[in-house]
Amino acid sequence: MTVLDSIIAGVAEDLEERRREVPLAEIRARAAAAPGARPFPAEAGFGLICEVKRRSPSKGALADIPDPAALAAAYARGGAAAISVLTERRRFDGTLADLDAVRAAVDVPVLRKDFMVDEYQFHEARAHGADIVLLIVAALTDAQLSEFLELSRALGMAALVEAHTAEELARASAAGASLVGVNTRNLKDLSVDPARFGPLAAHAPAGACLVAESGVSDAESVAAYAAAGARLVLVGEALVTGGEPEAAVARFTAAGAGALTSSPSTQE
Repeated sequence: MTVLDSIIAGVAEDLEERRREVPLAEIRARAAAAPGARPFPAEAGFGLICEVKRRSPSKGALADIPDPAALAAAYARGGAAAISVLTERRRFDGTLADLDAVRAAVDVPVLRKDFMVDEYQFHEARAHGADIVLLIVAALTDAQLSEFLELSRALGMAALVEAHTAEELARASAAGASLVGVNTRNLKDLSVDPARFGPLAAHAPAGACLVAESGVSDAESVAAYAAAGARLVLVGEALVTGGEPEAAVARFTAAGAGALTSSPSTQE
């Protein structure tokens, strides 16, 4: 069993507990009653998706984050384009309560970052105020990917479709993904190689908004991703461990915007 398989098995078990507490019909009703989702991407140019992330399978504990709302507010003050909230419990120490707290604290779009493998989770995301959901190509069949893209749109949410290989990018393209994450992490050994972004981005769907994921340690790495074609960069560890989230978001965003503006692809 791969790490991804193990995580998804745990997600499915936890989901069944929540489903027993709140049946699908009820979570659908809550989603329908929720305020409308915020559009994303909201503006042209460069932006940062800033993550509320306590731990990861590869690094272990990263930060306590006793007040996710305060962290999210700092991200927003720094100019975050969106805020990503981990809601997976077993490997990331995330909760839907974190999503609720962040949603109440900020006006920018919020991404529910989890392993979405069941219809229930999409209604659940919308019921808790998510504007964006994550679809991991490696975790889904082609039929599921297409179904969940359509469901996300029907609920008014954007779907960030995450791929790790050229083959997965082809699948994302075939499904009609327009917001595409290129994750430079190898799912087999969890290693990260930021140099993979450029070659993989060449396989992304034409006209897609590209999001670079994993491998960000400083403003220079954000700029490198932007220069290679990323319109958005998702940053977690560097922000939760750096000690100055608001200033870091502003610095990273400025670096990415500068690199995107000066990139040859933006001058054509």
